[in-house]
Amino acid sequence: MKLEFAAAFACLTVVSVFMWKSQPNQSVQGKTPLVWTSDDNPLRKEQIDLFNRQHQSLNLQLDPNNQGLEKVIVQSLAGVGPDLIDCRDANQLAAYVKAGIAWDVTEELKSRGIDVRAQTWACMHPTAIYDNRVYGVPTNCAANAIWLNRKVFEELKVPIPKTPWTWQEFIALSQKLTKRDSSGRLERIGFLFDWWNAYHFVATFGGREFTPDGTRSDLDSPQAIASIQLMHDLVYKYKVTPSPVEESGMASAGGWGSGTINTFGSNRAAMALGGRWWLANMRSFKGLQLSVVASPFDLVPACSTAGRSTLINARSPRRKEALEFLVYLASKEYGALINDQADGISAFKAQSAGPAFENNPRHPEETYNSTWRQVTETAVGQEGSPYINGQVAKRIFDKQLDLVRVDAKSAEQAMKDAAREVNEEIKKKLAEDPILFQRWTSATGHAP
Repeated sequence: MKLEFAAAFACLTVVSVFMWKSQPNQSVQGKTPLVWTSDDNPLRKEQIDLFNRQHQSLNLQLDPNNQGLEKVIVQSLAGVGPDLIDCRDANQLAAYVKAGIAWDVTEELKSRGIDVRAQTWACMHPTAIYDNRVYGVPTNCAANAIWLNRKVFEELKVPIPKTPWTWQEFIALSQKLTKRDSSGRLERIGFLFDWWNAYHFVATFGGREFTPDGTRSDLDSPQAIASIQLMHDLVYKYKVTPSPVEESGMASAGGWGSGTINTFGSNRAAMALGGRWWLANMRSFKGLQLSVVASPFDLVPACSTAGRSTLINARSPRRKEALEFLVYLASKEYGALINDQADGISAFKAQSAGPAFENNPRHPEETYNSTWRQVTETAVGQEGSPYINGQVAKRIFDKQLDLVRVDAKSAEQAMKDAAREVNEEIKKKLAEDPILFQRWTSATGHAP
């Protein structure tokens, strides 16, 4: 046993040294270095530059190479982790908190006049708040809506749809906008969406990933099953979006393979499901005429959202300095920059309102910014459960969803199988963790 521990420690040490050496070089004389683990979106540079200009004693740099959950935890436990960590969903936040990596900043933020629960969009709270304690500040918010290619609408003399509207109304419009040749080959996509956006469809049907107390999967509910059935039908019954075979053909022709945003931006689709963050790319397409409307729905006028919160590494010796970055994320200057860049919208509600947000003089053609605020108000955040590893739950769901996508399994059977597998994993976790077992039995009133 001692040899096993020694071997594990040696491996951890080697990995930690390697990761430490892979961090960006930050030696700037007279300045305290801060490492932010986030994606390498080109927009990050301007966001970092603004912070560094405002904080002359600090030097924030980006480390996009070590942002995996496991990597961050290993680094941090070994004492060489980043100072600031991006968190994208409730499952990641739970993992960081349970590992002792996320610093509880509830009181620190309160003393600086920042109330994450009251001041930010509710859909972002799962990425920053865990068990009523605040561990981060949302950096942006990216709710989904329906992008419209106005050029296609005008050519076909089809009016812009009025909202609220139902999925049945949407399907009829999508069929009208879809164009196929005499052999059935898809020439213009009526509606473009990514299958990883499945939870958007689930939300519009009033479905959930877990029951409200998180004790079991809710993917086998009638609402969740109906939402995945709709995704399948959009491909195979209504034929308004590419099948996997058609996707492959479009990729070889330089279409789908260049990405959903580029496919839509190059006028190959009439409508698409996406967020305001698409604009960061689509502004570069010449002559593209856009509009945005809220998503159709079945039972609930809702949509899913993406976005990030930034946490502070509880093991960082520079926690107090890193706190300045969280305060910066709540500032009007940062919020205005996010809105101007179209990196979603500001996660702080008050900063995504008024003439400055709705009418950007640098982009007067973007007359639909108020719609993004509207859909964000109805957006739901990524769910999580304390009784299962979020990555495990995601793998189970993605596996079953992919079978529906390739028409290898019915939506009903796939979601029932997904729920069963998730619930089995929850039972395994409860058998291993007495504390979780007690929490589960207290929540349900019975044994698993």
